[in-house]
Amino acid sequence: MKKMRSFMLSICLCFTALSGCAKENELITIGLAQIVEHPSLNTIREAIIDELAVLGYVEGENITIDYKNAQNEPNNLTSIMQTYVGNEVDMIVAIATPTAMAAAPYAEDVPVIFSAVSDPVQAGLMDDLDHPNHNMTGTSDEIQVDQILDLANQIIPDLNTLGFIYNASEANSVSNLAKTRAYCEENDIELIEMSVANVGEIMTVASALAQQCDAIFAPNDNTIASGIDALNKVSIDLSCPIFVGADSMVSDGGFASVGINYEELGRETARMIAAVLEGTDIADIPVKVFDENLFTYINETTADALSIEIPEEILNSETTVLMK
Repeated sequence: MKKMRSFMLSICLCFTALSGCAKENELITIGLAQIVEHPSLNTIREAIIDELAVLGYVEGENITIDYKNAQNEPNNLTSIMQTYVGNEVDMIVAIATPTAMAAAPYAEDVPVIFSAVSDPVQAGLMDDLDHPNHNMTGTSDEIQVDQILDLANQIIPDLNTLGFIYNASEANSVSNLAKTRAYCEENDIELIEMSVANVGEIMTVASALAQQCDAIFAPNDNTIASGIDALNKVSIDLSCPIFVGADSMVSDGGFASVGINYEELGRETARMIAAVLEGTDIADIPVKVFDENLFTYINETTADALSIEIPEEILNSETTVLMK
């Protein structure tokens, strides 16, 4: 009987050990969502996945990444977040402000790391960037409106009227509009604001602005970035330069910008993800705002099409990146 009891105990211990190993070896599941496909957001997503692999979190080996794209439909974001929570993902990674806002109501149930949120406080995600609450933190691509508009003034000395095109339902764009208003008021520039509800309205609205303005400013608005081709066509056809809010928008034909490198933004987001997975409390990870070491981005092809000559001090600067 003693031998039998010992044998049964050994069996139980083996099952317990195997069960523990299975739990330890279970793949971490990350719900990775973005509001829409466009180059800036895609660059962020790819950089997150690449950097996670560098940090030892490899898709299919020890993590599963459940990527979903909302196709620029807010209602889809809600369904995506509900699916993630229902599937009991270990973490939600939300790319862009609308995605992070959709994830916020579920942050009590699952930690949320966001990326490319221009103004997390204004978006209602937290009260203090240095001390994140609500179980959310991440990276901010807050654009430096003053620097972009200083560039516009430097290239177009007679800039008297500026157009601003945006989607009024995007919190990040509303925040950037407020900064643009303040800049224009301070610099005696007339500002004409027009909003679009979807990509299909961009050409009509941009044409109306281009006929009234010396230049147009299009911030890092997800709707505008998705319809950048239409915006560029208006720019060239009506000889109205478009200053944009992201390097990818310049790469896609926008005239010029001052901003960050979105690949590095994605990599920093991945470092935050890894820190949380390794036990760091989200409240101890301040939001990283990329507002230093910025670059000036100029699209040479667009400049030639608009017959705009770039000042030598900009062309010769070590922080200027020329694109075609």
